[in-house]
Amino acid sequence: MTVLTPDALETRLRDIGAARYHNRHEFHRALHDGKLSRTQVQAWALNRYYYQASIPVKDATLLARLPTAELRREWRRRLEDHDGNEPGTGGIARWLKLTDGLGLSREYVESLQGMLPATGFAVEAYVHYVRDRSVLAAIASSLTELFSPTIISERVSGMLRHYDFISEETLAYFAPRLTQAPRDSDFALAYVKEHARTAEQQKEVVDALIFKCNVLWTMLDALQHVYMEGHPAPGAFAGAHTPEAFAA
Repeated sequence: MTVLTPDALETRLRDIGAARYHNRHEFHRALHDGKLSRTQVQAWALNRYYYQASIPVKDATLLARLPTAELRREWRRRLEDHDGNEPGTGGIARWLKLTDGLGLSREYVESLQGMLPATGFAVEAYVHYVRDRSVLAAIASSLTELFSPTIISERVSGMLRHYDFISEETLAYFAPRLTQAPRDSDFALAYVKEHARTAEQQKEVVDALIFKCNVLWTMLDALQHVYMEGHPAPGAFAGAHTPEAFAA
């Protein structure tokens, strides 16, 4: 890989998103196009919860390694966005309102009992990647946020249009992300364009974004395998688990 100009590096990263971002996945298209059952939508939200809940964990591992107060202040906002500043606030709390609205027991969701094995492996691989790789690679791995506003807009409009068990309140998680994700990705993109100067560093950035796209794709592969193609996974969610059913 030859050394790219900063703008050429950005173009390369955006090309990766165009080819590899999970909006191209069959399960994603089915979700947005109203082709999934309630149980299949529940399975998506249930498994995605572990990813959402792990975002501040991976960000905390990076925060501890950032070398300046300026960088730490910037990255700390991500923890606040997801954890909130008090109980019941933040992205994780809003995701639980989504699973609540889908009729899932909150206790069951938070227990992770019904999560697919591949979900656990993929999410933990991402947390470990951010913890163990360079600061440059860890920041670059967040650049899937460059592409998230489009997928969020499609997700909200499609799900509201196609599923009578979905409401705007149920999807409250997504509205703040339309401003948070561009803010965060603008910072991360500027950082990698400034600091990825050598061919080796630029390859590290490119590989980090590919890795993160693969994490998100793998999660949808698992959902498709189990919930669309009918290959059961032992212990995985298979329907029900309303609050009443879990209590029983």
